Amino acid sequence: MVKIKNEGVLLVISSPSGTGKTTICKKLLEYDKNIHLSVSVTTRKKRKNEVEGIDYYFRSKKDFLNLKSKNSFIENAFVFENYYGTLKSEVLEQLENGIDVLIDIDWQGTRQITQAMKGNLIKIFLLPPSINELKKRLSKRNSDSVKEINFRMSQALKEIKHFDEYDYVLVNDNLDNTFQKIVKIIEAERLKLSKQLCLSDFVKKLNLT
Repeated sequence: MVKIKNEGVLLVISSPSGTGKTTICKKLLEYDKNIHLSVSVTTRKKRKNEVEGIDYYFRSKKDFLNLKSKNSFIENAFVFENYYGTLKSEVLEQLENGIDVLIDIDWQGTRQITQAMKGNLIKIFLLPPSINELKKRLSKRNSDSVKEINFRMSQALKEIKHFDEYDYVLVNDNLDNTFQKIVKIIEAERLKLSKQLCLSDFVKKLNLT
């Protein structure tokens, strides 16, 4: 059996809150052990059950800004008084080793990654089947107040406006069907010529004349 070394696929999945993105990402990680979830750096304090290097890389504000000044992130953001960022070195190392990297992020972060990676990534956007269904899903979260639900809805509508910045847009009206479509997208992307390293060397060995 011929084995061609592959470069990993960088996969970004975005969606408004309540569209099922988190569930699908968890399913992908359980289904395919060659997919690695990118671990972000953050300046917020570690919570009780969180593990360094698994949930986040916890760093001081000074250390974070030092990394940022060295252009160490492919994306970063300031959210609720804390910094978050995705390390370029971690992503590139995984990809070079043939491991696919999954990043769950919003459209603003996706724009930064697109620029940093010079477009060398696959972007998937998930849409809700309807606005009414989205509001229903958000309302099921009993911990959220009406004010919080309305805020999330307004943010969702803003997020949806950026759907056309993605390579693939899927309406998540059935979780299993959407998951299977994403699996097929990843399988196809892995087979692209650009991802099959050393293929030209293999072709030379075929002694073509």
